[in-house]
Amino acid sequence: MQIAMMGGGAWGTTLAQVLADNNHNVVIYDINTDFVKKINEKHLHPFFDLKIPESIKATSNLKDALNDASVVVLCVPTTYLRGVLKQINEYVDRKILFINVSKGIEPESSKLVYELVDEEIQYEHNYATISGPSHAEEVIERNVTALVSASFNPTYAKKAQELFANHKYLRVYTSNDVVGVEASGAIKNAFAIISGVAYGLGLKENARALLISRALKEFVSIVTALGGNIQTVYGLSGLGDLIVTASSFNSRNFKCGINIAKGMSIEDAIKNVGQSVEGIRAIKAAYQIGIKYNLELPMIDIAYKVITNELSPSLALEGLLSRQLKNERYW
Repeated sequence: MQIAMMGGGAWGTTLAQVLADNNHNVVIYDINTDFVKKINEKHLHPFFDLKIPESIKATSNLKDALNDASVVVLCVPTTYLRGVLKQINEYVDRKILFINVSKGIEPESSKLVYELVDEEIQYEHNYATISGPSHAEEVIERNVTALVSASFNPTYAKKAQELFANHKYLRVYTSNDVVGVEASGAIKNAFAIISGVAYGLGLKENARALLISRALKEFVSIVTALGGNIQTVYGLSGLGDLIVTASSFNSRNFKCGINIAKGMSIEDAIKNVGQSVEGIRAIKAAYQIGIKYNLELPMIDIAYKVITNELSPSLALEGLLSRQLKNERYW
């Protein structure tokens, strides 16, 4: 099967290897010509300098990438996704299965990726989304990982499942909760930033347990307000992804949070990570969702004040700890 991968960064090239391992033909589209050259000429992963299958090709020509493709995998930071979709729309003249593997939310509109695809792709299309606890650094080395494939149509959830599942290292489950899976994948990035800030402030493992446990309360409020299923929050794309992202130096959002705690500006904190950081946009989106649905989101609210320079990280921590004492409630 011919598959076009939109984005040749850490995750896009890693998933291209998964698809190549499953005997699919993959063409990566990326505007970074250095990435394209490294993939085509040296057969190396652009970020990890590891050998990748020689069958994987790359191009900076979008039309060439889309030629003969029956599946388009979206692995573009959501900052740029709408623009890329507009470009794709110019070349789409047949029904294509779009599979989203990006984890983000548009803060200006609070829209998830499936909504952006529906708005920008005018030709009839099918859709699935894949998410879960998955550091590219581990998947590229074919370490055991599990993901979830979701679609409003079970046929396409299963199709995406079959494309990516590999019996040696990658297990993929299915779901019909597109909203829950995409919202969870996006919002957990916000809490990964918060966790990184906590670590950067010197907080220990007790505090990490506190943060993750109480983050789940806010997590549930946001996802269910958007129409997602509470069970999804406690699955791979929710709790699973939160655990791996909020406690690992492989997480770019976690590292960005540490940088913020060190006193870096938001711009410098992101730049220092060296890759896209979705968590800042996720905090902004979650904050707006909280206002829209009148949700109690103490960690999101205080994190928003930090990234908008209203509070320092240390004063934010003090504000959280000094909140009125209350019962522990999750429902």
